[in-house]
Amino acid sequence: MTPENSLLIEDIGEMLMECDLFNNFPSAEIQSAARYFSVSKIGEGETIFKEGDDGTFMCIVNSGNVSILKVNMDEEAVDIATLHKGRAFGEMAVLDGERRSATCVAATDCTLLTLTKDSLDKMLTEVPRTAAKVIRAVAVSLSKRLRMADGRLVDHQI
Repeated sequence: MTPENSLLIEDIGEMLMECDLFNNFPSAEIQSAARYFSVSKIGEGETIFKEGDDGTFMCIVNSGNVSILKVNMDEEAVDIATLHKGRAFGEMAVLDGERRSATCVAATDCTLLTLTKDSLDKMLTEVPRTAAKVIRAVAVSLSKRLRMADGRLVDHQI
C-alpha cells in the first residue's frame, strides 16, 4: 500500500467516524471498513443517481446537502427530503439488488463516501465481522426511517 493510499484510508476513516452509522464501531473496525469506501466530489445540481437506475453503490454525505426526489402520479419530481452530513442514502438498492426508489441530486457541492456493492461483497469475504456490523448498522438505520415514515402515514390518516 502506498503512503498516499494509507493517508486516504485514514481520511476516509475519520469521515466515517463522523457518521452516525459508525457510532458503535471501535476505531480499528472503522479503519478496516474505510479500505472499502471511496470519496466522490459532486457539484451542485449534479445527479448522483436516478429513480429506476441499477443500485450499485450507497453513499454517506460527508459535506454538503443531497436532495431526494420522487416522481408523483403527475410525473412531476417532488422533493421529499434533504440529507445533510452523516446521512446515508442508496443503501436499499445495495442490500436488496432492486432498482433505485428515488432520484438523488446534489443540492450543494458535496463530498460523498461511496461503498459499491462489489466492495461490500469483498468486505464480506475479507473481513466478515466488520462487514456484518456495517450491514447491521445500515439495517438499523433503514428500520428507524421506516418507523418514522409509518408514524407520518398514521398522522395523515383521517
